Amino acid sequence: MAQKAATLAAPPAAPAAAKAVDHWGIAHIYSSFNNTMVHITDLTGAETISRSAGGQHVKADRLQGTPYAAMQAAAAAAKVAKDKGITSLHIRVRAPGGHGARTPGPGAQAAIRMLARQGFRIGRIEDVTPVPHDGTRRPGGRRGRRV
Repeated sequence: MAQKAATLAAPPAAPAAAKAVDHWGIAHIYSSFNNTMVHITDLTGAETISRSAGGQHVKADRLQGTPYAAMQAAAAAAKVAKDKGITSLHIRVRAPGGHGARTPGPGAQAAIRMLARQGFRIGRIEDVTPVPHDGTRRPGGRRGRRV
């Protein structure tokens, strides 16, 4: 009877699968109405892993800031980052700022969407547009730009 009880015991549990370690990077997206640049670095920001701009993927200057060019730039930067082992990204979006436009260009949203589509885990998305603290005067004169 004792031998029968021993044979019915549960088999030893398999070792738990080790959790995959996330390798984090930071995607710096600079988006103006003229161009969109995607620059992926390590967490310290010191080492560049990959970078790409909308102007590298379209022929005409007027198309550099478009969502299509931003998507191509993000896909190219993501491919290199994936090859180097990055699995997760924090995203920092920047507009020209200062006395320029404070809203990102049309390529920012397209670049973020493309990075998410490439299979990266997205940590946080933050806006790092520089804000003026009463520095130089805005261009355009007293009565503004007359069109």
